[in-house]
Amino acid sequence: MSTAASVAVLSRRSVIGTARQPATWMPGLFFPLLIAAVNSAALTRATGLPGFPDVQSFLQFLLPATLIQGVLFGGIVGGADTALDIQNGFFERLLASPVRRSAILVGRLAGAAALGGVQALVFVAIFVVFGATIEGGLAAVAVLVVVGMILAVAVGGVASAIGLRTGSQEAVQNSFPLIFVLLFVSSAFFPTELMSGWYQTAAQANPLSWLIDAARDLVVVGFTWNQALAAVGWSVVLAVVGIAVALLALRRRLRVAS
Repeated sequence: MSTAASVAVLSRRSVIGTARQPATWMPGLFFPLLIAAVNSAALTRATGLPGFPDVQSFLQFLLPATLIQGVLFGGIVGGADTALDIQNGFFERLLASPVRRSAILVGRLAGAAALGGVQALVFVAIFVVFGATIEGGLAAVAVLVVVGMILAVAVGGVASAIGLRTGSQEAVQNSFPLIFVLLFVSSAFFPTELMSGWYQTAAQANPLSWLIDAARDLVVVGFTWNQALAAVGWSVVLAVVGIAVALLALRRRLRVAS
């Protein structure tokens, strides 16, 4: 079986399997929207602070952060499913089949990318319904969807590495708070210009802040190629790191299995 055929089959399995388990992906839609609603109600007056970005509403300011937060939730699903394949013996059956070894990982990451793209579209649609304006128009929406898909690959890669290393769904799920902390120590929910002390320093050095700020400019200011390339570029950097970590874990798992 060719690599392309193997990837297509396993990607289809991953997408269909995820779609059939709403309990795995619904939290990635519900909780970010809930947090956005609470923050929007509690912090809406913050938009009047000196130095706060010129936004139409705090909901508009939150859109990129909510999208990325949802993708972080959803990206864990691929890693948990990889661990489940190891637990129930399906991973060993794949190794005994003519499926390309790299396709085992790529298939899961493709499923994560598909979920990330769908999540991005859903978040954009809901925010627009509730009054958030996307100044960058359809071009900005397209970039947000691409960013969601690529970032899902990054998170899915890290989660898959944990799943391959431990073979435990619980270990993958328990790792989520460590990833989630990176989002809160960033510019996701408040501009770094209005922070102070070590928190500001940490947020400014956080790659997620660079990604979120670029995506936020597309929503709040308008579409520019510089910000679009920055948002996609930082997503790609994180995805490369995630894939590299996952490949190392896959090689180790294959050595153990052989």
